This record gives sequence, C-alpha cells and structure tokens, in this order.
Amino acid sequence: QVDRYLYHMRLSDDILLDVMARFQAEMVKGLGRDTNPTATVKMLPSFVRSLPDGSEKGDFLAVDLGGSQFRAHQVKVFDDGKQSSQLESKFYPTPKEVIQGNGAELFDYVADCLLDFMETKNLKHKKLPLGFTFSFPCKQNKLEEGVLLAWTKHFKVRGVQDTDVVSSLRKALQKHKASFDIDVDVLALVNDTVGTMMTCGYDDQRCEVGLIIGTGTNACYMEEMRYIDLVEGDEGRMCINTEWGAFGDDGALDDLRTEFDRELDLGSLNPGKQLFEKMISSLYLGELVRLILLKMTKEGLLFNGKVSTALLTKGKIEMKHVSAMEKYKEGLSNTKDILTELNLFPSEEDCIAVQHVCTIVSFRSANLCAAALAAILTRLRENKKLLRMRTTVGIDGGLYKTHPQYAKRLHKVVRRLVPNCDVRFLLSVSGSGKGAAMVTAVAYRLAAQRKQIDAALAPFLLSLETLREVKNKMRTELEYGLKRETQATATVKMLPTYVCGTPDGTEKGKFLALDLGGTNFRVLLVKIRSGRRRSVQMYNKIFAIPLEIMQGTGEELFDHIVQCIADFLEYMGIKGARLPLGFTFSFPCRQASIDKGTLVGWTKGFKATDCEGEDVVDMLRDAIRRRNEFDLDIVAVVNDTVGTMMTCGYEDPNCEIGLIAGTGSNVCYMEDMKNIEIVEGNEGKMCINTEWGGFGDNGCIDNIRTKYDKEVDEGSLNPGKQRYEKMTSGMYLGEIVRQILIDLTKQGLLFRGQISESLRKRGIFETKFLSQIESDRLALLQVRRILQQLGLDSTCEDSIIVKEVCGAVSKRAAQLCGAGLAAIVEKKRENRGVEHLQITVGVDGTLYKLHPHFSRVLRETVKELAPQCDVTFMLSEDGSGKGAALITAVAKRLHNVGQK
Repeated sequence: QVDRYLYHMRLSDDILLDVMARFQAEMVKGLGRDTNPTATVKMLPSFVRSLPDGSEKGDFLAVDLGGSQFRAHQVKVFDDGKQSSQLESKFYPTPKEVIQGNGAELFDYVADCLLDFMETKNLKHKKLPLGFTFSFPCKQNKLEEGVLLAWTKHFKVRGVQDTDVVSSLRKALQKHKASFDIDVDVLALVNDTVGTMMTCGYDDQRCEVGLIIGTGTNACYMEEMRYIDLVEGDEGRMCINTEWGAFGDDGALDDLRTEFDRELDLGSLNPGKQLFEKMISSLYLGELVRLILLKMTKEGLLFNGKVSTALLTKGKIEMKHVSAMEKYKEGLSNTKDILTELNLFPSEEDCIAVQHVCTIVSFRSANLCAAALAAILTRLRENKKLLRMRTTVGIDGGLYKTHPQYAKRLHKVVRRLVPNCDVRFLLSVSGSGKGAAMVTAVAYRLAAQRKQIDAALAPFLLSLETLREVKNKMRTELEYGLKRETQATATVKMLPTYVCGTPDGTEKGKFLALDLGGTNFRVLLVKIRSGRRRSVQMYNKIFAIPLEIMQGTGEELFDHIVQCIADFLEYMGIKGARLPLGFTFSFPCRQASIDKGTLVGWTKGFKATDCEGEDVVDMLRDAIRRRNEFDLDIVAVVNDTVGTMMTCGYEDPNCEIGLIAGTGSNVCYMEDMKNIEIVEGNEGKMCINTEWGGFGDNGCIDNIRTKYDKEVDEGSLNPGKQRYEKMTSGMYLGEIVRQILIDLTKQGLLFRGQISESLRKRGIFETKFLSQIESDRLALLQVRRILQQLGLDSTCEDSIIVKEVCGAVSKRAAQLCGAGLAAIVEKKRENRGVEHLQITVGVDGTLYKLHPHFSRVLRETVKELAPQCDVTFMLSEDGSGKGAALITAVAKRLHNVGQK
C-alpha cells in the first residue's frame, strides 16, 4: 500500500541519470556570464584558489555561523612533516531573537562570543588571522568579502541582505578593539561547504569536492578558471560554491515533486525557493514524513483513521525521529515508542508502514543527492580529460553522520551512476570551522609564497628607463666597434662582410649554397631567374653533424662537410659542373674580402680544434682538394644574419637590417662606408655583421644580469663570453628557466620542495618547451603534461608558477633584443639625416617565429624606444640558404660590372 501511495518518490536509475544531466546543464548555465543571472544554481566563485599542501603553519581563529549553534575555534597548524593540527572550540547558542532580529545585533553577538572565547583561551593580546564560516549564499569578489544574497535555514535577520558581511563583522570587532585590547584580522570568508572540503583536503590532498547534508545541503568543487566567466583570468582553478539547494526553483524538477513537496514548500519561510534543498535536507524530511502520515491517516490507511493533534502540528516529527525509526534492529520498537509519544497508538502494521514511509523519504533524499554529486564528479573528470578518475569527497552534516543508512545508500548510488570515478568519501571530523582556518592558512601561505616568487622574478622586470639605458649602451658599443682605435677591444665586433649591395632583380644563374650554423648542415642548389619570370627555385638536403665532429678537430669537421657536398652533388647529378658557391657560416668571422673569413671564436656549442684564427674558406678549399673529386668556385662566405637581410632584400628593397632571434642572436645592417674606419674607402655602403651577442662582455650591462644569468654563464662552454646572447637567445632561455625553478624548489615553492633528477640535468628545459608552455591556447593540464614529459610531477599551482617564470624570462629576452635593435634603427635614421625613418628588418629564427609572444614584445619595445622610426618586420623564408645564393649572385653581378 505504502509503495503504491509513494510510487512517485521511488526514483529509477534512468530518472537519476536524467536528473544528473539536468544538473550538469544548470552548472554550465551558472558558470556563463550571460546565463548566470537567470540560473537557479548560482555557481558562486569562492576565491579559494588552492587546496592545503601540507606546508601551512601558524595559529588561526575561526568563527562558524549557520547551523543550530554558533562556534568559535582556535586552530594550530604544525609544519612538522606530519600534517598535524590542533583544534579547540567553544559552542554558543543562537537565540531566536538574534537569528530573526537585526544585523547590528547579530554581528555584535558574534563579536561578543569571539571575545569571550579569546578571554577563555588567553588570546586577547595576540594579533591573529580569522576565517569566517558563513553558511549562506554570498556573492564574493575577493576572499575577504561577501555580499549576502539570501537567508536560508530559518535565519531571517533584517538589514543584512545585499550587504558585505565581512565589513559588518569588522565593524562589530572594531567596537571591541579599543576597550578590550583585541586585534583580529578577518582574512577569509568561507562557506561551510568550502570549509568542509578544505578540512578534508588537509588530510587527503585528492579531496576536491565538499558536500554538506544536514540542516541545509550544498556542494562545492574545484573548477578550472577558464570555465568561470564571472572571474577574470583563466590560469589555475578556483573552488565553486554551487548553492545547489535552489536547483529546480525554475520548475526544472516539477515532474519529480510530489503533492507533499508542494504542501511543505507552501508552509515554509521561503515558498518557491530552495526546492532541491527541501527534497533533501534534514530540516524538511521530518516534516515531509508528517505530511504523508497525515494524509494516509485521513484516508484511513493508518491509526484506524484517527488524526491526533501531533499529526496536525507542524514540525512535530523531526529528523531525529526519522533516523531513530529507521535503525536496523531497534527501528520497529523505536517507531512504536515515538508514535506512542505523539499519542498515535499504532498497531504493528502501522509501525511497519511508518518505518517504510521514512525509508522511502530518506532514500529519495540520498538518491537525488547522489545524482547531483555524480554530475559534479563527471564534470571534474571531463575537465581533466581522464577516462578514469580517483578523487575524494569531503562530507559533513548531521543527516550523513547520524542517519543509520544514509551514507551507505549515497555511496552505493554514486558509484552506480559514475562507474568510471573511484570515489573516497571522507568524513570531516572538525567541521567547517577548521576549514575556515585552513582557508585562512592557505591564503597566508600563498601570500608569503607570492612575495618570494615576486622577489625571484623582480630582476627580470625591466623598466622603460632601464631599457633606454641598454639602448644607449648598445649605441656606444656599436661606435667603438666601427672606430679604428677602439675596435680591437670592442665587445660588439662590427665585422665588415664585404657585401656591398642588395639584390636589384637582375641576378640569374645556378648557385650552390652551404649552410653551417647549428647541429644540422645543409647543401642547396639555387636557381635564380631574372626579368618578368623572376623567381628563386631551391633544392636542398640536410645532414646531421654528430657531437664528436662538432667538438673534434677542424680537419674532421671540414672533411665531413665535403663528404656531405659530394653526396648532394651525386644526388642532384651535377658533380662535373664548377658552380659558384656561397658559404653561410654562422659564427663570428673577421673578413678581409667577401671570400675570406677568419674565425674569431666558436659559439653555439661548437668546439672543433685548430679553427680559431684560420680562414674557413681556405679550410674548405683544402678539404675539397684532399677529396680530389670535384671543384667549386667559392665566391662568398656569409653570416646567416646577412643571408636573412639579403633574402628579404630580394622581396623588399627597403630591407637594410637582418635579425636572427633563434638558437643564437645577432644583427647586421647596411652601414655607410665613411663610418667604417677599419675598411678603406668612403663611397657607398657595406653590410656590417655586428656580432652583438658579445655586448656586455666588458661588464657594461652587469647591473641587469641576475644570479641566474651568472649561473648559466658559468656552466656554459664559453664563460664570460656572449653575455647578451645568453640573455636573449633560444639556446640559453630554457637553462635560465631551469636555474630559477631549482631556486624556487629549494625555497619550497615548487614541486613540494623536491628537486627531481631531471631538473638537475643541464639542457633538459629546451626553449621549445617555453614556447609550448606560454601558448595562450594551452590549458594548465597540458602544461602539466609537458612538465611530466620532463620528469617533473607538478600540481596545478606548480604549473601556474612555471608558466609565470617562462613568461618573465622570454619577455625580458624580447625586450633586451628590442632595445638593441632600437639602437640600430636610430643609428640608421641619423646616418640618413632624416626626421622620420621608414625601414624593413628581415627576421629569421625559431624564437621569433614560434614563440607565442616574443615577436610582439620585440616590436612593441622597438616602437617605444625608437618612436621616430617606422619599422616593418619581414619574415625571411630560408635566409641562410637562399640568402647565401643571392649574395653569391650579387657578388658575381658586381664583379662582372667591375670587369666591364
């Protein structure tokens, strides 16, 4: 009979899966900026961004308002490696006149109770941070602020709705400050649900969901920032207080609500509000049972149809009665006693029927709660892109704790609805009060960590003033390199390239090009056409240079290069032709003519012996002779930067500067011959290869070098050399990041203070990882994956810090590079004697091409520091190969003109 009567309260798994889908849709609505105003599930940001990590420590106060009693707590958190804490509490009643009076009285009462507690614990003269657990829906814009949206749970205090409850508490405390000598700083406002998650999170770091099932019901969980439209920023996570009690207020659950639910709602303090809570929480379940029993009695199904005064009295059956009646063994005798107390005089059949009604009502509550919780767990799993997830739910609340069957039912249904989530349910022992203290402790820890991280990264933040200074120093060094008397000691070598013209479009013919400048070596055949069908066709082959050859003897290196050329000529079927050749050699060379280049010194990891001070063209010719298979006309030895300028110059005659921002960093530009004192003649222009990587080797930029730069320099192949390059080029940026990460880990700010084996390895952090990590499209989850590939097991917070470190290092690199380039364009402007200069810079290099922000920051810096120059940046398509061929073609053209 009861089953038939309460048929609509029995929910199948299909119905529960449907409820789960409806709740998921409501969550999405609550998170969206446009849909939130009309959403019933408010999804309130809590501004709690981090769970406890075990390093929290200190003394904290907490007050807890929202249940049947008001509580004050002192929480001591010990940093003893055991994650231990000590909680001392005192309970105070919440008199009806306080919870249904006015706001000033309520907060004065809270302040009085806290003062009493501090006196009892002898805490009056200490300045202590306080966490305020306030278990009502609040809109927060920061952790220590909350505007009350609506009272729930029998609270109806006037003048508090739509005001900030933290400032009300602060005002009340301020009144006591002078007279009672107390100094309390309210650091965090926390919902009891969030407090529960934080308390359990301290004991189990997998805990990322909080659930309350008691007088009220609610859930919170850690949501990805990128999905929270209501809060700026998309880095990391934030705890969302769902305020799920209002689910269904828009009619979304009307098909599941029974006549008893409707009657209960009409008789409540807030009709039409918190409809989901009224189907679940202990505040209403006893009343629901009373309404069902009343109707059944009236219809003659119970108690011989005799309606007692107790059945007619609202609130007469409470949750404690329901729990007692459902007890496994003594349930029936309890039922008889309780009903007799209510003057109902039941038969045994009545007792069994009443017990069954209680079971159906509480079972429905557990089912609905499980469906909404399953929706949250599914969202978490999908956010993490996992097929299977392990997680912990922290739980508190009288219904869950005291009802004999509730917990077991809830667990069972949740596991059935989300079979791909392994869920641990962890009971919160010390409740929401300790949680508020934990939130405060975490906020305290994060503020201290923030200070340390800011201090570590502060030297990388360069002011406009500092960048101007760098630009001016670079300008001074450029002049030193051009002057005869200072050139020998200059750090920016300003090497003449003997490239005296840029392409004019009449170049034509077949040319070979060699490209040596990194771990790969290329041989190219380039066909250039002039006239109306002007074009450049290229064929190339890439050969690797093994480490033992990069760091072996010069003879071995050049024999390997010639072996590669032979393979290519064979492959292209042109072994017999004596073609003109351009040799891109991307290392500092002193040139006496276009086909003579003496190596000044190796960079970029090369260390072949017997090369420095030698002419690389002669070394190549000697190796070709040794092989005695073919002959080539070596016309030009070229730096890759010059090749880049020439390639872009072929497309844009305004291009007179070449920039490489890749593994290495360098610039070349067309300088007026009259300014180049180390080369005879004053007519025309010549391209100068600045070799600016050596800028600062005389200590002139030591004021901006950090301890991390010094560590990278000392661990490099050429300590004390190429200092500017080591702050701006791709080869070293990852290494700077690694040094910072080691330092932050030693300070306990990253990776739980554990320096992994992989983090100790030089070169592990390649610059391509910087580009990937800083990509705006990359979620933190993907950043964590990259770090895992590097053997770094990172938390969400770690990933945010790593991303910030990468950003600081690459931004400084781009700004320093921009400051140097600004010095060059300003020099060009003055050379031309114009007020305003329009010029194009040809650019190549992986850092410029692939890094998500480098090129933008570089352009902005040049604009800021050289406002009278309008600089266009043009990406070079294969400067070092095509450029070498074009230089060879230009040299041939100029040579022919000279002969004529």
